[in-house]
Amino acid sequence: MNTTAEPGTRVVTVTNAQHRYLKAMGDVLIYIVVLNLFVEFVDAIVIDSFYISILTAILLTALLDVLVVVEHGVHGYFEKKEASYFRIISIVATFAILFTSKLLILEIVNFVFGDHVELGHFLDVLLLIITMMVVRKLANVVYDRLGETQETPE
Repeated sequence: MNTTAEPGTRVVTVTNAQHRYLKAMGDVLIYIVVLNLFVEFVDAIVIDSFYISILTAILLTALLDVLVVVEHGVHGYFEKKEASYFRIISIVATFAILFTSKLLILEIVNFVFGDHVELGHFLDVLLLIITMMVVRKLANVVYDRLGETQETPE
């Protein structure tokens, strides 16, 4: 990849703030699509309007980002401990966080949107969130691969 700019060309530098904004916007757009596909094909999931689905996607983006930070923090805390039983505690704590967080997400969405959003039962929410996280991960993999430096023949 050519790292020097040709005379007269414009060099664009992406800041960390721009990168975070782009990532957040991508996540929200992915979540809007996934949410509305679930509304279309899963009878237990109901959202009153497209506008409400956008707001729900924004809320879910924030909640899932917090969930990832908490899960990584707990895992990192126990990872620093030397005793082997801390590894078991770390696994149990991680699963507890992942399990209870789905119930918490259901309650928060219900509190914020009331009757306008019904995300179904626990398994519906679990499948919805797993789908969102997988699609987001796939999009990040594509994004990262597009940014990898490739050797060009001379």
